[in-house]
Amino acid sequence: MSEDARFEDGAERPLNLGALEAGDLKVLSALVQDAVFPASEMRYVKAGGRFALLLNRFRWEGGARAPERVQSVLMIANVDKVVSSGVPRGDGDTILSLLSVEFSETDAPSGQVTLTLAGDGALRLDVEALDVTLKDVTRPYLAPSKKTPDHGV
Repeated sequence: MSEDARFEDGAERPLNLGALEAGDLKVLSALVQDAVFPASEMRYVKAGGRFALLLNRFRWEGGARAPERVQSVLMIANVDKVVSSGVPRGDGDTILSLLSVEFSETDAPSGQVTLTLAGDGALRLDVEALDVTLKDVTRPYLAPSKKTPDHGV
């Protein structure tokens, strides 16, 4: 008899996860909630149809330890177009905070991936099909604030 994986099983390993369906994306969205990144760490390669963010992701899977962050790449493939709202242009030092990543299908398998940012900002990516990857690229480090993000809920 096999046993389901537990949340704790991934605590010490770097994440390398993909989402090809909206349900999978909900897991990635939970893992990147409260990730922060400078605006300069967004890249859209139109010729390759890829959009990437280098995030400082809060390690929600870290458990009861001291609050940790880890640098991760969030890569979205099959991107045809990127539209932003409430994201300052030309100021790469602006720090943005990612709240959620959602997918809404328009004409299957096409749709829109929406990255909702704190402060009413958002990025909307028109995609041919959902293909999102989250990969940790550094070792975890103590969160500079030494605090767990709190939304006052």
